[in-house]
Amino acid sequence: MVVVTGANGLLGSYVIRKLLAAGEPFRGLKREGSDTSLLSDLEGQIEWDNVDIRDTEAVYDALAGATKVIHCAALVSFNPSDKRKLYETNVVGTRNVVNSCLENGVKRLVHVSSVGAIGRQKNVRATDETGKWVPGPMNTAYGESKYLAELEVMRGCEEGLDAVIVNPSVILGPGLPERSSARILQYVWKGRRFYPEGRMNYISVQDAAEIIYRLLREGDKGERFIASAGTITYKEVFEKIARHLSRKSPSIRLSTRLLPLLVWADRLRSAILGTPPGLTRDLLTGILSPVSFQNDKVKKALNFEFQSIDETIEWCCETYVRQLAGKK
Repeated sequence: MVVVTGANGLLGSYVIRKLLAAGEPFRGLKREGSDTSLLSDLEGQIEWDNVDIRDTEAVYDALAGATKVIHCAALVSFNPSDKRKLYETNVVGTRNVVNSCLENGVKRLVHVSSVGAIGRQKNVRATDETGKWVPGPMNTAYGESKYLAELEVMRGCEEGLDAVIVNPSVILGPGLPERSSARILQYVWKGRRFYPEGRMNYISVQDAAEIIYRLLREGDKGERFIASAGTITYKEVFEKIARHLSRKSPSIRLSTRLLPLLVWADRLRSAILGTPPGLTRDLLTGILSPVSFQNDKVKKALNFEFQSIDETIEWCCETYVRQLAGKK
């Protein structure tokens, strides 16, 4: 029995689809009342368990009888006011999962981390799984929480747990419009005009789910695996999406010197209106990061080939348009 935490999220939902297609017995964990619409077409085929991973006893009970666990559940936020929530969900939640795996005799844990947890240093343009964490302004609170969560996993390995870590970059997929990378599709669909300088590391949600599934049986205990297909400029990714959605691509480049001013203006707007900020220092740190995350290790270990960016965007856009049509 494979137990998947965060099974209703973008990545978790594709992990579930992979397990279902492979005929693997599984159970999905989610918070009570959370949105399961990404798996609405599979209603009746999924055994759900409502669990908050911050609840130690509930996690232990949920993992009883599990032979393998895929830990996808996490809070992704670049809002500075969410720092405590990030710690409670990503660090304490992972601690509970690790301890419950040890106590229940789980045979393998696949922990979904992030490239944000991989150390980076000033003037270093490329890094791999050996990158050492260095506290500093190049990191985000989210990245720090995922790094601390990895320490919990490695502590579990020292205590006898067979676990591996996967570090995805930006996961591209047609999820809920207001969440995850689907916001990029929505941004272009709505005809927004601006794009930032710089590049982003990316991976298709299908590839990420396939790598996670393969790591249930492959990969050495205690190893990390970067899951990133490559890098692309924001200008290029917007142009490709716009072409498939038959929309006009954002054409006004935002200078890196202007972005801090926009962060300040958005913080002021947030304070006046009492709404969460849309553009924060941490989000800016992620956008402007010049680091390329190398994928040689996962390609060699799993004999894996990634989808091209054109294949990924074409699939994302076609699925996104079908989802919009289904809501009319």
